[in-house]
Amino acid sequence: MTIVRRPSPFSELMTLRQAMDRLFDDTVFRPYTSLGNGELSRLPLNVRTTADALIVEADLPGMRPEDVEITLENNTLTIRAEDRTERTEEQGDWLVREIGHGSVMRTVTLPTGLEADKAEATFEHGVLRLRVPKAEQVKPRQIQIRPVTAGEAKAVGAGAAGGREA
Repeated sequence: MTIVRRPSPFSELMTLRQAMDRLFDDTVFRPYTSLGNGELSRLPLNVRTTADALIVEADLPGMRPEDVEITLENNTLTIRAEDRTERTEEQGDWLVREIGHGSVMRTVTLPTGLEADKAEATFEHGVLRLRVPKAEQVKPRQIQIRPVTAGEAKAVGAGAAGGREA
């Protein structure tokens, strides 16, 4: 038996979406640098959310806390770091040179409902960790369900039979 499959009209849309993702991931939209020429290179970030805060992590190996500048304004976070240590060129030809020195920067738009004035940053072992608390009105709230018995709401756990009337 031969199975005949029709092409899905959505498969073309996924292809278009993938093409757009590739376009925006392309180097045209990223500030890159060749190593060590003083231009800004792209800083990779991890951004996650918890029930009470937004957490941003950035690897900044070789940087010191005083080399890092963090600004948060109008829901736009900018992290900029510049390696200001002086490096001397050693004699000899490079076979592989992948460790870059210079500046890195990243700007991302954060969701609304954050308390920027209460943000805290730590820097340990080359990892920058920024914690921005969420405002009370955007934090998830758990709502307690009260059972209704005979048209009347009762508090959970009330009564002799664990909240049920006998």
